Amino acid sequence: MDSIGADRASGLPEETYRAQLDDLRKKNDELFARRDRVRDGWGEKYRERVHAKGKRTTWERVELLHDPGTSVWPIGTLVNDGLEFGPDKRTSPGAGVVTAFVRVEGRWTVVIANDNTVASGSWWPQTPEKIQRAQEIALRLRLPVIYLVDCSGLFLPEQATTFPGRTGAGAIFRMNSLLSDAGVPQIAGVHGDCIAGGGYMPIISDVVYMTEQAYMVIAGAALIKGAKSMHLTSLSIGGPDVHVHLSRCADHRVPDDETLVERVRAEVGKLPSSAVDYYRYGTDPAPPSYAATELDGLLPPDHRVAYDPYQILARLVDHSLFWELWPARGAEMICGVGRVNGLYAGFIINNPRLTEHPVEAGSKRPGGILYRDGIAKISQFSRACNDDGIPIVWLQDISGFDIGVEAERQGLLGYGSSLIYTNSTNTVPMFTVLLRKASGAGYYAMAGLPYRPVLQLATPVTRLAVMEGRTLAIGAFRTKLDDEFRIVAETPEEEAKIRAGMQRVEERITGDMDPFAAASRRDVDEVVAPSELRGWIEVAVTMSYQSIGYRRIKNPRIWSLHDLAALD
Repeated sequence: MDSIGADRASGLPEETYRAQLDDLRKKNDELFARRDRVRDGWGEKYRERVHAKGKRTTWERVELLHDPGTSVWPIGTLVNDGLEFGPDKRTSPGAGVVTAFVRVEGRWTVVIANDNTVASGSWWPQTPEKIQRAQEIALRLRLPVIYLVDCSGLFLPEQATTFPGRTGAGAIFRMNSLLSDAGVPQIAGVHGDCIAGGGYMPIISDVVYMTEQAYMVIAGAALIKGAKSMHLTSLSIGGPDVHVHLSRCADHRVPDDETLVERVRAEVGKLPSSAVDYYRYGTDPAPPSYAATELDGLLPPDHRVAYDPYQILARLVDHSLFWELWPARGAEMICGVGRVNGLYAGFIINNPRLTEHPVEAGSKRPGGILYRDGIAKISQFSRACNDDGIPIVWLQDISGFDIGVEAERQGLLGYGSSLIYTNSTNTVPMFTVLLRKASGAGYYAMAGLPYRPVLQLATPVTRLAVMEGRTLAIGAFRTKLDDEFRIVAETPEEEAKIRAGMQRVEERITGDMDPFAAASRRDVDEVVAPSELRGWIEVAVTMSYQSIGYRRIKNPRIWSLHDLAALD
């Protein structure tokens, strides 16, 4: 591997770095404020209600769960952000459920925990999909799943969007079954309400704990009273007396939340230990040689401004060492292998700078676009990483495919199809980061969410769309424009109407491209600050190597990549 990157002052004026840093920090501040609002749930009043029942809030349970000195890495934080439901305009911060990567007893786990400060942990629109996404990640990486259940079932006023569809609440239990079938450990702790769908979720788990306040019921006492005129309590119907000692739907009873979390930690401690040390092959983990925090100032917020992609990579890989493959071909794309936390990972990143035209001597062409050689290069690299068992990190900053006469004659449709086929059939873990632009079919070809990366991250300056708002407005009003894209109108009033229409289209598309809107729709799993990327990639790559026996991982002596590099 070769050393890459340089001190940030190299090639970047200090005033430019400071200006970009200030701009990014403002956007990061908005991101952090949104995260804080989600974590606050429905506020102090509802936290006091939980405490008055002698229970802990969901986040307090998660804080007890993770290993001391480690961080919790939430995913899907901004699902439903900005949305309101019903005539009283209720919000559902984080869709009323916490999903996160949490290290427990030295092992990475996926935690799924109902937020009991939001409508008693009810399931809102997109709650089932958020839960299933976390289960899908756990299944892909064979990570243990921990359910911390405190759920009063569907939020019934919105049941039409959460109950019947293919990804409705019932699909959660299908995922429970698939996880069990794949041998993925599932551990459930029932802390309180566990009604209807909430009651089904923990049942397929390998081990189920209940506190003395917990109950699991198909229907709660209120419904039974109405249907059968019986005076009961939910605790008497389905509390630990029933389910631990009679029905055997649960395994153990514990006095309180603290004890339950302690017992869940002990259950995780019984599982096989992580394989991470084995797959480091004797190498110690190390930070990059250059601070990852500098990424906030190295990534220009203006998507039209280019930057040095090696400076980005140098702040993501251990010791800032990188083995680049085929650097002389398809320079608009950079691919190679680095270590993250001592573990091998493949990296593919767009080069947004001007690059030399491969045929026309002395001419340059724009970066951030997929041309023939670059497509072929990253397609072959992706195949080889899959063959060698190396996780792939895709770093997107792409405007799309090349277009025009030359592109069609070179068969870019065919080359693009090859890349799409490769990424559709890969089984190795792939992680996608949308650094800035994620546009057109290029977003698809570089392992965008439709191609099932294990995780897709965005930054506060990500722009996810087919095309820019201005370009789309021109296309939508093309019949009203001349060849120079000037408005053709017979009267000033008609011209003003067309201009206003174009402006509305541009503003709507620009709003749709917003990364927070994308996260609210679940088009990205999480929005993260550029300075947080090293930490996220470290967690992702580490989780990829934790479990053994479910995918092939070659040792570096027999990599296909070495053969391809030798034949270049």
